[in-house]
Amino acid sequence: MKHTPSSFPQKYQKEIDLLIQNALAEDIGAGDFSALSCLPSEEVSKAQLLVKADCVLAGVAMAARICELYDPRLELHMVFLDGALVSSGSVGLELRGPSISILGVERLLLNALQRMSGIATRTREWQSLIAHTSCKVLDTRKTTPNFRVAEKWAVAIGGGENHRMGLYDMIMLKDNHIDFCGGVAQAISRTQAYLKTHHKPLPIVVECRDLEEVQSCLSLGGVDRLLLDNMSPEKLTEAIKLIGGRLPTEASGNITKETIVAVAETGVDYISMGALTYNVPIIDMSLKAVSHS
Repeated sequence: MKHTPSSFPQKYQKEIDLLIQNALAEDIGAGDFSALSCLPSEEVSKAQLLVKADCVLAGVAMAARICELYDPRLELHMVFLDGALVSSGSVGLELRGPSISILGVERLLLNALQRMSGIATRTREWQSLIAHTSCKVLDTRKTTPNFRVAEKWAVAIGGGENHRMGLYDMIMLKDNHIDFCGGVAQAISRTQAYLKTHHKPLPIVVECRDLEEVQSCLSLGGVDRLLLDNMSPEKLTEAIKLIGGRLPTEASGNITKETIVAVAETGVDYISMGALTYNVPIIDMSLKAVSHS
């Protein structure tokens, strides 16, 4: 599912705003009494985001929306846009407004920017490893609960593509679906009947564990993409040859930085990797007061 970084907030504005509102409520609760107890409400200050590692910066537009929702008096100056390559020691953005409001959004801004920049940086690095092929990396649903929309946004900023957002926007028949149904043919036929009855034009992706399941999908038809699961590069090459360009293909399962090139070179169209969004080091950043205004 292809989203551009700029189209993401348009398509998922409701989800992004809900994430922000819940995160602010979690952090601030009844009030930021640390700031309220020592700072005049009318005091205006400035702060800068200091980036402490080379990275693909991500989360700038998210930060702007956080400020807009929390206190419209906050002015965010974008020194770099999302997707920019930023060097350690750079100022990523500047923030001006009521001191109390700057402190109110500080932690959420940093959490979003650090996490999203880490994901975008990894995505850009791993996509660059296979740039000599036509293969694209995809994220998965292995995301942080209640932060998925931001993490998938970061993948798009880093140059990857997004898989389904959730269980509602794509049919994916995986091993358990197939086994519960008693086989690939039964799972596909039941799914097609359900979609027809309920008038839901959702794409169907089927996970195939071997060439026999691949052949079953090809014979049955009505499938939009085949997910080739936990196959070696040699087995993937066989599967790609059998499919013969009739359907888009996706490889998944235990694919790492060390193996991604060999997988992409089999001719598969996509590689889905949970590692794009989990166990990703954050990019160290801090928000530092500059002056009173």
